[in-house]
Amino acid sequence: MGRPRTLAERYRHFGEVEIAETSPLYARIAVALSESDAAMRAVESAPACRRAPALVLAALHDLALAGRAPALTRADAAVETLRTMTDAVVDIVTRRRHRPDETARATVLHPTVAEAAHRVGAAAIGLVDVGCGAAFDLGVDRVGITYDDGRTLGDASSPVQQSATVVGDRPVPTLAIPEVVARVGVDRDPLDVTDADDARWLRACLAPDQHERAARLDAEIALARATPRVLLRGDPLDLLPDALARVPDGALPVVTTTWALSAFSLEQRRVFLERLQQARRPVAWVSVEGVGVAPSIPTPGDRPASGHSLLGLATNDGPAPTVLGRCWSRGRLLSWLAAPR
Repeated sequence: MGRPRTLAERYRHFGEVEIAETSPLYARIAVALSESDAAMRAVESAPACRRAPALVLAALHDLALAGRAPALTRADAAVETLRTMTDAVVDIVTRRRHRPDETARATVLHPTVAEAAHRVGAAAIGLVDVGCGAAFDLGVDRVGITYDDGRTLGDASSPVQQSATVVGDRPVPTLAIPEVVARVGVDRDPLDVTDADDARWLRACLAPDQHERAARLDAEIALARATPRVLLRGDPLDLLPDALARVPDGALPVVTTTWALSAFSLEQRRVFLERLQQARRPVAWVSVEGVGVAPSIPTPGDRPASGHSLLGLATNDGPAPTVLGRCWSRGRLLSWLAAPR
């Protein structure tokens, strides 16, 4: 099949190609929707930028989880729900963004945050997550991590356990993150997992037959609910000074961005860097971004859009920004580059 041109072709392509391997249920439903004129007319009631199959399916799932529609287990039920509850579906897709991968990235963040604190000599830190989403990264120190070379980090008893494969000869350092005395998330539209509607929406963004992913998400939600944090809603550039001020004196603010800056324009990225540099206290910035996305972070011969991301570290009053490592598949593979200190 070539590039989809009509809305029906887009849904069929989603079912037969994009989602077929990860959710057979959604594959069947998407194809059924594509074959229903009534379903396609209902989707067309939504703004053009809000008609993506994944978003509409998440809205249908959200209605089912809320008990407002039948369980999303059969294609004919999904078609009927979309046809009879069009206004409810349109309302959800207009208000919500699809959040398919709202999980922490502790496999790459933990060693990078620990390295930042170690280099500055910080005994305590405050985490400031820009573009935080559901703010799971604010609990990075409370996640258990296992690398395939046998090294471990974090909390072995945590309900959230993550793993990664180490690429290359240099092992990931086992430095511990110092005491975290503040956790602040900044986002235009953060999700508060203590809110029942927000938590349900996160679950709705996973297909009903993705049981392992749902179990991991439930563990992430439970850990986040047990980890106090502050969420700031609005323009991250405007809110960044306030977020930094919420870190107590004597603690190092560590700003983290994980695949967040690609949503910023080039000018916004420049302003973001200026905000960090203008802070009237030492600040460290840990970035996990695509090659060339994070301003000031060097790209050691790596090409943009090369399929991997760089782990960057910068401070506003210390050495030049540096690259600590590379990662692939959202942290499932990690190559540590920094020499032991």
